[in-house]
Amino acid sequence: MGRFDDRATKLEGFGTFLRWQARSLLGAGRDRTGFVTPWREGRVPQEPSLTWIGHATFVLRLGGKVLATDPIWSTRVGGLVKRKAPPGVPFEALPPVDVVTVSHDHMDHMDFPTLRRLSGALAVTPLGNGPRLQKVGFQRVVELDWWQSHREGSLTFTLVPSRHWCMRAPGTRNEALWGGFVVEGPEGTVYHAGDTAWFEGFGEIGKRFRIDWALLPIGAYHPGWFFGPQHMNPEEALRAFEDLNAHNFVAMHWGTFRLTDEPLGEPPERLRAAWQAKGVDPRRLWILDVGESRALVST
Repeated sequence: MGRFDDRATKLEGFGTFLRWQARSLLGAGRDRTGFVTPWREGRVPQEPSLTWIGHATFVLRLGGKVLATDPIWSTRVGGLVKRKAPPGVPFEALPPVDVVTVSHDHMDHMDFPTLRRLSGALAVTPLGNGPRLQKVGFQRVVELDWWQSHREGSLTFTLVPSRHWCMRAPGTRNEALWGGFVVEGPEGTVYHAGDTAWFEGFGEIGKRFRIDWALLPIGAYHPGWFFGPQHMNPEEALRAFEDLNAHNFVAMHWGTFRLTDEPLGEPPERLRAAWQAKGVDPRRLWILDVGESRALVST
């Protein structure tokens, strides 16, 4: 029994999940849509900003520091699932990274080859993930429980709950914790949800923080009967955004790796349609090209 089983998503038929993932991995790259995420070779601006690298990886300048979220620059997840678009900023073009956040231990969020290259930074991660990060070279690791915070310079990092689970290898299910991060800085507050299904906890997060930019996953949801307990579809992500009472929606976790069965280009199309149907100001929806940057100016 894992250390955090009592907090985990309850998956029906775990063997079915493993078989599904094996089928997905072995079938990687067979997307028939022909869709490839638009890509521009970007750079990280000098001013406070957010740059989408791809998947759940962003590089942010906030509070005078450079942050990388769930960093993956590798060409494949776990050596199997190939990227559909190169990283938006080449690793060699990055400024020195001060802080890395790692939301949980799944291979598309905790990528050891990339983390080894960033091990001079401070790593902030949920409970139980520290030993793995130390093993790949991090000298400074801060582990947090849900609702715990760490202050680094002018930034405050708070781990918040999510509806998900952990397992790095067979026999390690839920031995480590998972979650999202709220990062408060002088320019405003960023929320990176990590991996999560919709859950009532979004409302509590929204009550505790005034969120300027909510970085929410919109992909890896089909078939919903299976992935619904652990990932959001675009309409559920919009519901989460409303629960959070955030100002801007920043889409992530789509178009970079084909991990499930929906077409790669479907998530943003569905999100735009749902957004338009709600009548929300379109300027508050950020669906970025890979490598695209936006200024972080609190409203």
